[in-house]
Amino acid sequence: MTYALAPHAIPSIPVAGTDLRFPVHRIYCIGRNYVDHAAEMGASVDRAQPMFFSKPADAIVIGNGDVPYPLATRELHHEVEMVVALASGGRNIPVAHALERIYAYGVGLDLTRRDLQTIAKQKGNPWDTAKGFDSSAPVSDLHRAAAVGHPSAATLTLHVNGMLRQSTDTAKMVFNVAEIIHELSKYYELTSGDLIYTGTPAGVAVLERGDHFRAELAGIAILEGRIV
Repeated sequence: MTYALAPHAIPSIPVAGTDLRFPVHRIYCIGRNYVDHAAEMGASVDRAQPMFFSKPADAIVIGNGDVPYPLATRELHHEVEMVVALASGGRNIPVAHALERIYAYGVGLDLTRRDLQTIAKQKGNPWDTAKGFDSSAPVSDLHRAAAVGHPSAATLTLHVNGMLRQSTDTAKMVFNVAEIIHELSKYYELTSGDLIYTGTPAGVAVLERGDHFRAELAGIAILEGRIV
């Protein structure tokens, strides 16, 4: 096959302890998946209607690399999240079989242009420019479920410049991982290479140029980086 232009490289993430790389297909995110974060944003939680959005696959930043401060915002916010990487997918996946689709876990940041999101909310517009921008999805190396199991209750933290900003237990998620996969598969045909950002707890706040961040899913994954 001859392309009119050179095709872009496939975004990929290192798999910890191996020479393998995980090819990223799509990035799905769930909003308002911790009650305390929903409350700090002046929103409520609705288990009857989970809220999903997405980011482009090439929004990932890997290798504890520098994260460029994005264009068109004066209010860049951090949202620390457990990340799930799928080995397989499907449609209408039963909750009881959802964890079988998981390849690995990691930790990441759902970076948000909060000022643009606020304007979009006020106007009833989509959140794409607030969520799906370049380098908006820093992520750690991935750790295979075969090695770390399925962390239904793990401590999730974010430190910025050595100060604790966010902390929770993933057991506090409104929709657990199996339920997120089940609900997502009602709307999309999930497949290998998909990443799922599973929501953030309270404590979201501004990141400035020069800030150093350290996100951790305790006992599993660590992500460090700097806003430049």
